[in-house]
Amino acid sequence: MNTQITKAFLGYDTVNRFQDYFLPQSTQFQQLMMMYNCAIKEVKTKLDILNEELSITTKRTPIEFITYRIKKPESIANKLEKLGYPITVDSIVENLNDVAGVRVICPFIGDIYDVAKMLTAQDDIFLITEKDYIKHPKPNGYRSLHLIIETPVFFSNHKRMMRVEVQIRTIAMDFWASLDSQLKYKKELQNAEEVGLELKECADIISQTDVRMQEIKERIYSDI
Repeated sequence: MNTQITKAFLGYDTVNRFQDYFLPQSTQFQQLMMMYNCAIKEVKTKLDILNEELSITTKRTPIEFITYRIKKPESIANKLEKLGYPITVDSIVENLNDVAGVRVICPFIGDIYDVAKMLTAQDDIFLITEKDYIKHPKPNGYRSLHLIIETPVFFSNHKRMMRVEVQIRTIAMDFWASLDSQLKYKKELQNAEEVGLELKECADIISQTDVRMQEIKERIYSDI
């Protein structure tokens, strides 16, 4: 691959730091990222179909919207380095489960578990791990359901099992997580600890609100 194209694909800063790693494997790296992108499309299509079906059968949709991303090359390399693994294309597949990520935003807590159950019940979806940060929040107040799933992706001459991280959360949880993520990148913030405590309080309030909203929703639908 042309060096200038490779630099544009990997990102100039990444090439400067990791030119001895992904750059010599640029073609393989690009192929792998294409496969992860295809895996995201597979999972998103399944979720879209579920949502469309339920909009007819239940007259409501459990999914508000879906976002997705593939980790940037530098983030991938940094994580491998931090975990003590080789920074190679093979090492990405062997050691990382969150290169491809899908985020599902639901109106209610109950929808989170319904969507997870319906998705993992499909016979070509294999649940690898589940971490429930809703029932067991992180110390900072973070709440979300994390699934690592594996699904087959069919290419021109072969099939490959690909792993995708699926995060499912409510609108309120996503709003909170977005602000918390911004705080993590504000290293120069002098009162970061104080802001973190305020965010934790907000997370608890949001959790209580989500629970109450779920209860109200159940009361409404029990009378229909």
